[in-house]
Amino acid sequence: MAEVWIPPKLQQLTDGKQQVQVEGTTVRRLINNLEELHPGIREFLCDEMQEDLIPGLAVIIDGEVSLLGMLDKVQETSEVHFLPAIGGG
Repeated sequence: MAEVWIPPKLQQLTDGKQQVQVEGTTVRRLINNLEELHPGIREFLCDEMQEDLIPGLAVIIDGEVSLLGMLDKVQETSEVHFLPAIGGG
């Protein structure tokens, strides 16, 4: 199972866990399975139609920023991070 790192803001939905093990061969499947384990988390990761990641959220798979978003492949041994954009000026 892939190791998914949970942003601090969402850890309340994972009982305070920073990382969880989740099955999924694509980012979309990973998020769907994450939702089954931790209901409510998908709405913080996906747009209303659940077709794409919310604007300003990046997914990092094995240290590489995903350019395919929900369609990107995830390996059983992957490490996946969801990182919100940081604004400032």
